[in-house]
Amino acid sequence: MASTHLISLSLVLLLIVFPSTEADDYVPTEKKTDVVVEAMVYCQSCDHYGTWSLTGARPIAAAKVSVTCKNHKGQVSYYKVFETNRNGYLFAQLEGFKVQNYLLDHPLQSCFVKLVWSSVESCSLLSNVNYALDGAPLRYENKRLHGSRYEAVVYAAGPLAFRPNGCSHTTQF
Repeated sequence: MASTHLISLSLVLLLIVFPSTEADDYVPTEKKTDVVVEAMVYCQSCDHYGTWSLTGARPIAAAKVSVTCKNHKGQVSYYKVFETNRNGYLFAQLEGFKVQNYLLDHPLQSCFVKLVWSSVESCSLLSNVNYALDGAPLRYENKRLHGSRYEAVVYAAGPLAFRPNGCSHTTQF
């Protein structure tokens, strides 16, 4: 009888020291889906001033670009400024972006990208390449990033371009 009592006590101690990892203790985590906007930012060549051509353009590192989303009532529902990497590439993860109405507030209809600031002092004037002055629209290119508990839907904008400060109108075309 004492040995049975000792075995029971040992089992209780084991359960306290090594808690159960049974399936009913597992709390599943919801898979997170993010919206990401990508774009390239360039300094347009003076040779193509006044056009949308990016022939001879140079990428701009550390350029500031804004992503703005509006709801179906025209109210700003998301706004954030992002910075390009050293290659002029923008990867803007829209943390906190919420779709209230899936059809009307979808990123393709509700979000746009604008140039904010150039890190290159000699190339800091805004251009309207890809409608950047009014807000470059997003496009879906069937690109997704996957992880075990993460998924990102990637939308593209641009490419966008600042133009050099010293271009004259006579160099156009």
